[in-house]
Amino acid sequence: MKLLYLVLGIAVLVAGAAIYAHHAFGAEFDPNRPLLLKGKVSKVEWVNPHAWIHLDHEKEDGSTVSWMVEGGTPNTLLRRGVTRDSLKPGTYIIVDGYQSKDLSNRANGRNITYADGTTLFMGSSGTGAPRDGADPTERARADDVAKIQAIQESDEETEAEE
Repeated sequence: MKLLYLVLGIAVLVAGAAIYAHHAFGAEFDPNRPLLLKGKVSKVEWVNPHAWIHLDHEKEDGSTVSWMVEGGTPNTLLRRGVTRDSLKPGTYIIVDGYQSKDLSNRANGRNITYADGTTLFMGSSGTGAPRDGADPTERARADDVAKIQAIQESDEETEAEE
């Protein structure tokens, strides 16, 4: 019986360790190093826990440099409108995000903008990334705050007139 409890205890510890294995934004990316990458998608890795976009970034001097851009989970990206058909090799995109702390050509992507101007949030929510309004849930809260402020100002004006 003691052996059973020992095995169960070890199993719980090992399973619990997996919870902490996923990294937070701040472990790899620098919120003080925003960047904008423009170029052509060369490859997309639809893998968990994050999809990776390989981008041939076009520099101002005309040369290109390869970047790896981390996005949210494949499931999250698909629900936000980023699909295998809309993001395939050869697609020109603009990505804004944050550079890796080690200054390598890796970034955490926040938004992806297609040639037709469509912009979609591609980041991971709740990872410690800066709250910059790119996440639709952040915008919803900001919109709600703006509505509340407008109602409050209207009420104050009405009270002042009375």
